[in-house]
Amino acid sequence: MPIDPAVAIGAELGSVDFSWTESDVLLYHLALGATDLSYTLETAGLQVLPSFGVVAPTFHASDPPPLDLPGCDINLAQVVHGSQSISVAGPVPPSGSATVTTRISEIWDKGKAAVIWQEGTATTPSGERLWTTRSSIFVRGEGGWGGDRGSAEPVEPPDRTPDADTTYDVWPQQALLYRLCGDRNPLHADPEFAKAAGFPAPILHGLCTYGIVLRTLTDELLGGDAATVAGFGVKFAGVVFPGETIRVRGWREGDRVVGSAAVAGGERDGAPVLGDVVLTLA
Repeated sequence: MPIDPAVAIGAELGSVDFSWTESDVLLYHLALGATDLSYTLETAGLQVLPSFGVVAPTFHASDPPPLDLPGCDINLAQVVHGSQSISVAGPVPPSGSATVTTRISEIWDKGKAAVIWQEGTATTPSGERLWTTRSSIFVRGEGGWGGDRGSAEPVEPPDRTPDADTTYDVWPQQALLYRLCGDRNPLHADPEFAKAAGFPAPILHGLCTYGIVLRTLTDELLGGDAATVAGFGVKFAGVVFPGETIRVRGWREGDRVVGSAAVAGGERDGAPVLGDVVLTLA
């Protein structure tokens, strides 16, 4: 069968050595629309949004990532990014080097689809953990072998007025800039490719939206202090087109912030973008 859980689950996907500089961090923040000097000027005590750790290992890549997973014979056209999270051991340094080791941690059988989870841990050359990422891909048409369906409790926003309610206007050219952060998929730039994939126009990278929402919640509810973020997780619930507006709402709940993100205005007003948004505090 296309997916063999006995082979896939627990399979090591190898280790990758990588490094990053302040210039990479500055570009990443600018691609998210950050304007505060704490994000964009190295002499002002440059801080790093934890979401940078998700893209740092592939920041200088120019080719689409391979989908060569042990025990998984799947078609890239059947795959969508399902969810993404990161937990950090402390503030991400503005420059450094590390090794990330990744494995397939779980596979869920959803009947008409499979959900493949990967977990990667980045460590310093001396072996100290910097951060751990978890991500899932949703593979249409590859379920039904009778495996574990998995468990995921939806995160519902509190039934009260949000502590933050703001909007972010996505630039028409924002996806073109974010491509320089390591994701050159033509879906985000080439109109003809996007139409062939079923979209009326190129869409914004999901991980760009991920970073925009983290930055917005950090600025609105945490005084713009990225060092107070211990983790950030979301489920990808929809797409954003460059030129649209994202409405971001956040609720402080003890040691975390629960959020939501949806399209604001236009014909797609209210269309969900991110769900199960949780920012955990250090």
